[in-house]
Amino acid sequence: MSNSLSSGRPALILLPGMPLDAALWDHQVRHLADIADPQVVELAECESIAAMADRVLATAPDRFAVAGLSMGGYVALEMLRRSPERVERLALLDTNARPDTAEATATRREAVALARQGRYGQVIRAALPRLIHPDRMADEGFVQSVLDQMERVGVDGYAREQEAIISRPDSRPGLAAIRCPTLVVCGRQDLLTPPALHEEMAAAIPGARLVLLEDCGHLSAMEQPQAVTALMRDWLLRH
Repeated sequence: MSNSLSSGRPALILLPGMPLDAALWDHQVRHLADIADPQVVELAECESIAAMADRVLATAPDRFAVAGLSMGGYVALEMLRRSPERVERLALLDTNARPDTAEATATRREAVALARQGRYGQVIRAALPRLIHPDRMADEGFVQSVLDQMERVGVDGYAREQEAIISRPDSRPGLAAIRCPTLVVCGRQDLLTPPALHEEMAAAIPGARLVLLEDCGHLSAMEQPQAVTALMRDWLLRH
């Protein structure tokens, strides 16, 4: 495959976080289609970050831009490790180059156990305050959109994605080798992957652009969609 479809626009692969689906990227898909060919690849069928990366690479064009949020960022970094020559541009949103901590792993395993006991609805609702900005918690339509994505991913997909995140590698050693235009974005109020983790990544990646978004939690592509789309437009058009 070439690096673009018949339109002549560059391919843009969008990777959701856990446990979310293509709806995470709705605004970007709609509003970047004039300059790119966006494709969201859902990842819940895979049990490791490596398997997720292989799945995306198997169907991707020869050359592409890739943007990943949270777990999607882990997958984007794995893709870059496996096929750096194919990645033309990299965007890392509300993610982390470090491996999982023992504390985080224990919390994930507890959540999966509860989900498997028939308490998935309780688990995903309990996660919301750490996922989104406090002001968004009162926005019923927004909250429902997030919950709907989690319901579509389902218990089995949630469990697979949590296990993949638990076993993810440390991506920090490879950051200095990244040579493509890189955008690093984080919500200022992201509690799960706070700004310091993004400052660390941006400092290690040559020429990376770091942007912190105000009044924004972990789900920046949904919480501040216009700002994220504008940043990605600039990133896609930058020479």
